[in-house]
Amino acid sequence: QVHLVESGGGLVQAGGSLRLSCVASGRTFDTYAMGWFRQAPGNEREFVAAIGWNTYYADSVKGRFTISRDNAKNTVYLQMDSLKPEDTALYYCAAGPHSTASYYRNKRTYDYWGQGTQVTVSS
Repeated sequence: QVHLVESGGGLVQAGGSLRLSCVASGRTFDTYAMGWFRQAPGNEREFVAAIGWNTYYADSVKGRFTISRDNAKNTVYLQMDSLKPEDTALYYCAAGPHSTASYYRNKRTYDYWGQGTQVTVSS
């Protein structure tokens, strides 16, 4: 079992930055690939970024967001720069098996999910 807890969300103006953190329980954190997804009201949960053997990004955030991990701290981060109002959503981190690039974009790949942290970007 892996328990995930996100933090770092908040209200920010367009063009600003936030860094999300996700702390995982357990001693096998480094064996999991980690992903970030987001869900806005009325929308499907969508892929944002993942880190497995490499890093992967949705086209909508490429060049603005950076995913990283610190295995010693059981933590994955999402640095979000140049934020836009359309980035407003509830952001979730997820843990799943290492796999291929196409699998990381699919939310069904992931076995464990956090409760989410709200990001609101004002115009």
